[in-house]
Amino acid sequence: MVSSWRRTSSLSAAATVVAAAAALLVSVAFAVPPATPATPAAAAVGATPSVPAGPLDIAQLGAKGDGKSDSTPFILQAWKNATIVIPPGNYLTGALLLEGPCTSDIIIRLDGNLLGTGDLNAYKTNNWIEVQHVNNFAINGHGIIDGQGPLVWSQNQCNKNYNCKILPNSLVIDFSTNVTVRGITLLNSKFFHLNLFNCKNVLIEKVNITAPGNSPNTDGIHFGDSTNITISSTTIATGDDCISVGPGSKMIRVNGVRCGPGHGISDEKDVEDIIITNCTLKGTTNGLRIKSYEDSKSQLKATKFLYDGVTMDNVSYPIIIDQKYCPNNICSRSGTSKVAVTDIVFKNIVGTSATPEAVTLNCANNLPCQGVQLHNVDLKYAGIGNTTIAVCKNVAGKTSNVAKELACL
Repeated sequence: MVSSWRRTSSLSAAATVVAAAAALLVSVAFAVPPATPATPAAAAVGATPSVPAGPLDIAQLGAKGDGKSDSTPFILQAWKNATIVIPPGNYLTGALLLEGPCTSDIIIRLDGNLLGTGDLNAYKTNNWIEVQHVNNFAINGHGIIDGQGPLVWSQNQCNKNYNCKILPNSLVIDFSTNVTVRGITLLNSKFFHLNLFNCKNVLIEKVNITAPGNSPNTDGIHFGDSTNITISSTTIATGDDCISVGPGSKMIRVNGVRCGPGHGISDEKDVEDIIITNCTLKGTTNGLRIKSYEDSKSQLKATKFLYDGVTMDNVSYPIIIDQKYCPNNICSRSGTSKVAVTDIVFKNIVGTSATPEAVTLNCANNLPCQGVQLHNVDLKYAGIGNTTIAVCKNVAGKTSNVAKELACL
């Protein structure tokens, strides 16, 4: 996870806080300007729209599902109507900017597959499919949004330098309300698979997100400055965070999610009211993790988190709070923190750990973590020796029904 780029525009890495739970040939990107409302006179005479009203099948408009022909202009043409239908087939596209404001419900029915071109010149921003300023938007179906990340992953240098060139996110939804993403598959994104910014009332349900475990920065779902987000019955296996909760997000509910491989379930900067329940993490490099950059310059907080009913299957560091996070040693080490971590509850967390440290609470001496609770936690190191340990520094809280070796509070 590279938290400096959680938003569609770059965030300062120094100001970013992460609380963690984790992949052809079009040279021109097209954009559609917002529709201009008809004048009263035109409306009175019943002006004829430029395209038929109602659902539009992009194949009927001329798109070819051969995986080679550019389907970009046909999707942009269909966007002018209330429903876009992607029929069975493989449709190659460059950047798609789908802008509102829209006066009616918008639905994309994905029955076929969208392929993101490997020509990076086709993306004028850091996004492939971007939906903006839409109320009552839904994308559903059983098709695939395939970022074709293997074509470009070798060009990702973000693990070495914050000021790297960002590869395109696959599906980005910004400044939108009442959003549903259901049933689709997101595959091999070049960067993040699904990225939401400044959205309200979002349901993500029965979605599959897949990329190899070694694919760089292919977070499954990320959102920032968003409110009332529900993620349900979704399977995520990526090379980075399965779910990352970004800056300014509140009222987050995650239920029935299967995660792994990947880095776990994460959160960032001024994040409040997070409930994660009935989830399974398998083989991830972290489990439920709250982390903050050691060189953060802003006064930030992560508060009111509940993790309840999570099963770990060979997960490294199943429970971890780290106020001294410094990935790849590319941040400055101040030794202190400006990030307040308070009221964090880990409850009914069971399973196996791939590391002897099953619980790691590493808080700053100048700003200790407060109100951390462990209840009904049963985690066992599955490796040789079977010695399970907990490491706790500068943290205040309480435990109940926790194995003696994990009760470090």
